[in-house]
Formats: sequence, C-alpha cells, structure tokens
Amino acid sequence: MAKIITLSNHKGGVGKTTSSINIGAGLNQLGKKVLLIDLDPQANLSQSLGVVDAEVNIYGALRGFYKLTPIKILKGLDLIPSTLELSGAEIEMIGEPGREYILKQTIEPIKNKYDFIIIDSPPSLGLLTINSLTASDEVIIPLQAQFLALQGLVKLMEVIKKIKLRLNKDLELGGVFITQYDNRKILNKNVSETIVDHFKDQVFKTKIRDNVALAEAPSNGLDIFRYNSKSYGAQDYLSLSKEIVKKLD
Repeated sequence: MAKIITLSNHKGGVGKTTSSINIGAGLNQLGKKVLLIDLDPQANLSQSLGVVDAEVNIYGALRGFYKLTPIKILKGLDLIPSTLELSGAEIEMIGEPGREYILKQTIEPIKNKYDFIIIDSPPSLGLLTINSLTASDEVIIPLQAQFLALQGLVKLMEVIKKIKLRLNKDLELGGVFITQYDNRKILNKNVSETIVDHFKDQVFKTKIRDNVALAEAPSNGLDIFRYNSKSYGAQDYLSLSKEIVKKLD
C-alpha cells in the first residue's frame, strides 16, 4: 500500500513544486513506483513534466466525471495532471457531503499500485489543501533558509493539528527540509540553525542547494535526474529521497 505524502507550504516560492517533482523522481531512481498528483490549479508540476492541457485530469476526477487516470512519465513514475479549471473546484465542492474526503476516496482505487504517492498541494490553506492532508499519511514542509521562513508556519501547523484531530488521525509531520541553500551566506546558515532549533530531529539532514539546473529543468519538461544527473540538484534530491525512504517507508 502506498505511503501518501503531501508537500505543503502556503508561502510561495519555497520550491514546493520543484521538490514534489524531484522527490518523486528521486524515489523512482531508488526503484520505487511513484504517482505524482498535481493539486495546484496553476498546474506548474504538470507543465514542468511537459504535460499541458490534459483532457483527463485531477479536476475531472474530483468532480466525479471519470476515475483517476495516471499518465506515464517514466517507467514507475506516473502523473495525475492539473488544470486551471481546478481553481473553481473549491466553490463547486463546498456543498458536497464529506467534501474533505473527496480526494482520499478518489485515490483509494489505485493507491495499492504504488509505493509512494506525492501530492503537490496549492499555496493556500483552502479546501484543496485540506483534502490533500486528509488523504495523506505524512506532510513534508519545504522551507527556504531565509529570514521570513518561519513566518506563517504557525497557521499551517494549526491546520495540520486540527486535521489530525478531526479528519485524519493518522496524519503525521513527516519532516521539514531546507531549500535554496547557499552555505557561503551567513544568513542561510543562521536561519538553518533556527529551523533546526525549532523542529529538532524533524529536519532532514539534506539541504537542497541553490542550483541553476533546478530552474532550467522544468523549461525542458524534465526532472533534474534526466536533465542533469551530475548537478548539485540531482545529488541533493537523491540524498533527500534516500532519507525519506529510510524514515517513512
């Protein structure tokens, strides 16, 4: 049965989508069968893997128009793409009975086909994110090594706590990892130490270094391993993926 993981941070620009793609691809590199679910109406994850305007997508599945239909990206790495139509889903779902459980129920028929399901949630704390957390076993939070990194996290942690209490007793904080890290910058080091002080052993040891290849890969419709397997980005995401397997598998 798949371990379902949501990557969540309602602060934009932290590398959440980049991390969703490359953790998924990293787990695939380790021989795991992985499904990526793009739950963000901006559809950046889908576009970054070269999937645009897919006729069958997460929106239609959530609305009950058809079953989840994964798109094969690589052997052992599949994608459920998103669409801009998803931006209206929260309003359309609001009157549905059990609206917080719609994604969980939608995933159920196919989850045994995978080792890991990675959900890229939207940068908000709305109904889509609540659905994502309700469907998940773990939530992993990417944080930038910048001064404002911890701002707003209190609200996210409150939401996680409430979902665990009311909707999903099995939900756990799977960990926190640091993105866009440059060890030459004193600020990055100081903020990294603050994050470790705050989250203790829930911080993954791997830091995702600032790396131009990570920014270039999406424009080629590729994950970092296919784009540049020797880059720092590939090294770091493979290391992080190994940590995730060791901790959560």
